[in-house]
Amino acid sequence: MKTFSNFNFHMYTEIVFGRGVEAQTGTLIRKYGGSKVLFVYGSGSIKRSGLYDRIKASLREAGLPFAEFGGVKANPLRSHVEEGIRLADAEQVDFILGVGGGSAIDTGKAIALARANDGVYWPFYNGAKPPGMTPVGTVNTIAAAGSETSGSSVLVDDTETGFKRSLMYPDVCRPLFAVMNPELTYSVPAFQTGAGATDIFAHTYMRYFNPFDSYLGEQYCAATLRTVVKYASAAIENPTDYEARAELMLAAAFGHNDLTGIGRAAQPKGGEHALEHQLSGHYDTAHGAGLAVIMPSYLRYMANHGTEEQAARAAQFGVAVFGVEPDMRDVRGTALAGADALTAWLRSIGMPTTLKELGVPKEEVGEAVARVVKDTKGLIKGFMDLDAEAVATIYNTAAE
Repeated sequence: MKTFSNFNFHMYTEIVFGRGVEAQTGTLIRKYGGSKVLFVYGSGSIKRSGLYDRIKASLREAGLPFAEFGGVKANPLRSHVEEGIRLADAEQVDFILGVGGGSAIDTGKAIALARANDGVYWPFYNGAKPPGMTPVGTVNTIAAAGSETSGSSVLVDDTETGFKRSLMYPDVCRPLFAVMNPELTYSVPAFQTGAGATDIFAHTYMRYFNPFDSYLGEQYCAATLRTVVKYASAAIENPTDYEARAELMLAAAFGHNDLTGIGRAAQPKGGEHALEHQLSGHYDTAHGAGLAVIMPSYLRYMANHGTEEQAARAAQFGVAVFGVEPDMRDVRGTALAGADALTAWLRSIGMPTTLKELGVPKEEVGEAVARVVKDTKGLIKGFMDLDAEAVATIYNTAAE
């Protein structure tokens, strides 16, 4: 008999989807009560594409004064957030607009948390629950992190520990609206498209492997995973394939807004993220690329070292997502075939699948293990709990 977890689900974020919808940004901010905006963005790609000018025109048309805060890095930094907080306070803004990828949106969320809580935000990345957040809206330009509809945010603590820190508070930290135009992702390079697709995949993968269950939740997961597998290659082969870009953009938003977690939500986030954060946080690699290295190795660990039930779940994953031939007399072998299929797909979309390809020297694997163990206090809780020995095994498998 299946066991359902208790859960709360609130589709808080208004999604405005389609061609040209970025022109509605100013109107949406007015709709949600904004009167002065902090416009947060990244390294300048939105200027080259013309989106920057269109957003400013929309704000001006709505009669909204705004301040700009650019320069967000791909792995967003705590020190940069603190610059943004000072600017937001000086300008007395009451609405944060994140334009770009997940890093710009996550930076905007951190600034919004500080703005609503007398400058306090960092304790919320270390377990404290925030009481509120200044309103946030988003215009996303890559299908990846899903931060446009999630309650999560990730930052690199470059001022103290060097670790990547995250929060997940869906009832507090979701944006009010997400403006989603698939055409804005046409210019995303092939590698970043693949890394983004891998990130989407990982957010659903971590919900698929869950001790709780519901048939509907499982089907949402499997369908989302198959959608990413199907359309990632199409988007890479033809960057202006609207259908492929649209499907990936929707998969990113709905893969991380808790829809795929219904009835199966009561578990910590997947161990693959804790393992990956020590790679991108330390080596400044693309988050999706790091996940591409970790996920197959973690799946192989599950197949070889998990309980029969855990190995069977890994086997079911391969069958449901990649069409692996099921052999329930050898569930561990079926699970390993699924890991091979996952690896093959990741390679087909240009992702690294070893630590060496990612740029992590094999001789530094021990240091990476030590960082994970220190950061997680020796145990990563999840579908399969991972201790220091398990972490070392997964990293060393990924190094080969």
